Amino acid sequence: MCEESPESQHDRQPDRARQSQACDADRQEAVQSQPATEPAESAAESAAEPAAAPAQVPVVAVVLAAGFGTRFDARNPKQLVAVANKPVVCWSIEAFEYDPRITDIVVVVNPQVRDEVERLVDEGGYAKVRAIIEGGAERVDSTESALQMLADFGIPQDAKVLIHDSVRPFVERSSIDGCIDALDEFDAATVAMASTDTILVTEDLGDRKVVHAVPDRSDMFRAQTPQAFRFKTIRHAYELAAQDPDFHPTDDTRVVVDYLPDTRVAIVAGSESNMKITTQDDLEMVKRFAFEATRKRAIDRVQGMVRPDEA
Repeated sequence: MCEESPESQHDRQPDRARQSQACDADRQEAVQSQPATEPAESAAESAAEPAAAPAQVPVVAVVLAAGFGTRFDARNPKQLVAVANKPVVCWSIEAFEYDPRITDIVVVVNPQVRDEVERLVDEGGYAKVRAIIEGGAERVDSTESALQMLADFGIPQDAKVLIHDSVRPFVERSSIDGCIDALDEFDAATVAMASTDTILVTEDLGDRKVVHAVPDRSDMFRAQTPQAFRFKTIRHAYELAAQDPDFHPTDDTRVVVDYLPDTRVAIVAGSESNMKITTQDDLEMVKRFAFEATRKRAIDRVQGMVRPDEA
């Protein structure tokens, strides 16, 4: 993700100092990952050496922080509200920053919070954040902006892309890794929680809603994020959706289900802590998850600093 197209330079202008450092680090890592040049060895010695491991595809987390949150507080964006002395958006970035399987992070913001998010990312030293870009009026516009940026960077078609709502600050690492693993078998996956309530499908009857159907509760799940895809899958789904004038989905899984109906979307186990902050009452509820998240992420951070051969 280090090569930047002229279009992305002109339209998105990500933070140059951080991007330059990230790209230099990427190049250094790429060089270090290449086998050192050594004198020719005998055929027998060469044959005894293990085969090189296949190259790993990028695993990119897209953190959507572009919502204006009018139901929360129009004057105080919920992405920037502190929970346990840390802004919500930082909690979400750290969930991916400290997961060693995540290679890159893209943060999508609205103009109202961009400067502050850039400052927080710099202060937090989030090295995996490659770019901070501006989103659009709706959630799908923000996702499309991120996908276009990744395409401009020439991301591989088989790259794994995890799209996450920044206002779900306490996503579990098990859910993130579950998405990454699911993409080895499926082209799409979503974190979800089994519904404990009976779900009613309704229809309009004049000015009143009435029950149309009662589906089996065992088949009902509540969608969460991240929602994960092979890049070529989610990109193609959005290309098809762009041709539909009635295109107004509320999440990315819906885009795949509606426009690529033959693509199976795997369910990955979610958690109660992965709740979405929508109102002030939600903010009070998530505070109880902060302590446990701090403990778990500290462990993840330390483990990520230890090379596998040193563990």
